[in-house]
Amino acid sequence: MEQSIKNAIRLAPADYLEIRIQEGAATGITYAGKELEAIGEMTGLGGCVRALVGGGWGFASFTDIAHLPKYVEMACEQARLVGDAGVRLAPVAPHTDTVSVKPEIDPAAVPLADKHALCEKYNRILLKNDRVQTSSVRYRDASGQIIFANSEGSFITQRMTFCGVSVFAIAKDGMNVQRAYESTGDLRGYENALGLEEKCDEIAKRAIDLLNADPVKAGRYAVVIDPELCGVFVHEAFGHLSEADFVHENDRLQEIMVLGRRFGPDVLAIVDDGSMKGEAGYMAYDSEGTPTQRTPLLNEGILVGRLHSRETAAKMNEAPTGNARALSHAFEPIVRMTNTFMEPRDATFEGMLEGIANGIYAVGAIGGQTNMEMFTFSAEDAYEIRNGTVGRRLRDVVLTGNVFQTLGNIDAVGNDLKLYGGLGGCGKGGQGPLRTAVGGPHVRIKDVLIGGR
Repeated sequence: MEQSIKNAIRLAPADYLEIRIQEGAATGITYAGKELEAIGEMTGLGGCVRALVGGGWGFASFTDIAHLPKYVEMACEQARLVGDAGVRLAPVAPHTDTVSVKPEIDPAAVPLADKHALCEKYNRILLKNDRVQTSSVRYRDASGQIIFANSEGSFITQRMTFCGVSVFAIAKDGMNVQRAYESTGDLRGYENALGLEEKCDEIAKRAIDLLNADPVKAGRYAVVIDPELCGVFVHEAFGHLSEADFVHENDRLQEIMVLGRRFGPDVLAIVDDGSMKGEAGYMAYDSEGTPTQRTPLLNEGILVGRLHSRETAAKMNEAPTGNARALSHAFEPIVRMTNTFMEPRDATFEGMLEGIANGIYAVGAIGGQTNMEMFTFSAEDAYEIRNGTVGRRLRDVVLTGNVFQTLGNIDAVGNDLKLYGGLGGCGKGGQGPLRTAVGGPHVRIKDVLIGGR
């Protein structure tokens, strides 16, 4: 296959050309309530060609590898028809490499019957209390390799395995419906799926306990958010604003996201790092063959970077960061996050609580939306903070605000960084879910608008 790929590239009538070939296998199991909704295994093989001719892109995807030269010509012809769209690529040195991330327990070696039995057990635990109205258990694994080659001399093979499980419980008392969930998933192997029995018990109990929680009173509060909610906030509210394609296409965002501008206190630092081996967003090279890296976005509260493909880097006269990612061979690469998190500092959780007379401890995120710099997130769980002590459980806690004002209101960053993968992933431009990780430490925000009753 390597020689046929190189031959097709050598003969291509293009200024630049790249080929991706993807092959692999996947397993999926889904329980919805008491019913086994879906179970199956699949294999796939496909590829794509992207050609740049005279400043315009052409793209062709396929599943019949034997006819690769035909698809090279198709992509080149499309690019010629597009004409000069002004596309230029920032330089990246060519790489020849083979990267393999081997899990401790390879899910491909585990029989489907065993995977099903595990999911059935978790679902049974979630449903054993009759106050849990319904449940969801989803298992996913995917393993395979991606070959990338381009006309600049790169030839890269990456082999990886993803495995994860999500469990979800919904409890109901009349019109009062409460939810609790847990999702885990990264490149470490089948061990991600094991040993969640106590977690399933905890999730069912949490959903039930939320039925008796007091609705939060709407208002402005000092809020401590946990590492998971911190990660979701960083990814959704700030990370997408750091994707250079979004910045370049939006005049208002260009005025806001100016490198060197201060957005928060000195303790605030946000990073995207695709080179963290084993994490859900890891890859050694992105979908353009650019090495991934640690990219600081905020450092000491100041905007210092953004995420780039080769194309956006050229447009903005900045360096590529290895953030061009495609969901599969059926898609072109676009600028995406990898492992995005707030860096830890030295505050303790107990220290953050001190001095809060009337506040909220918000835990996890179970939904939300963003619109430019405005965000709304629903905490999965929450507690009242009174005089520096965590007290009664609260429900229906919704955090709303402007991301830049919120970053400026951060006054303490914890020492307890955690990263979260999972099955959810990230969606953008019709490509999702793409595996990513989010995270951070506990963080105190001195003034947050909380919606409620």
